[in-house]
Amino acid sequence: MTRLRGLNGAQWRKSTYSNGMENCVEVADGPLGSVPVRDSKNLNGPVLVFPKSSWSSFTSAVKHGNFTSG
Repeated sequence: MTRLRGLNGAQWRKSTYSNGMENCVEVADGPLGSVPVRDSKNLNGPVLVFPKSSWSSFTSAVKHGNFTSG
């Protein structure tokens, strides 16, 4: 996990699929092509930071149903 400085002014957003629920993750545009991710229930908690290319691969896999619950 990486902590980034300068996220105080970040514009955090949730997926439109969350339908306003609080059990979500939020993402922001990070520096140097990174994607910070946090738990919407713990806004002051830790932030995970992913390379933008990895985050794009993950969200694409989710959209294509490559993960199952079980």
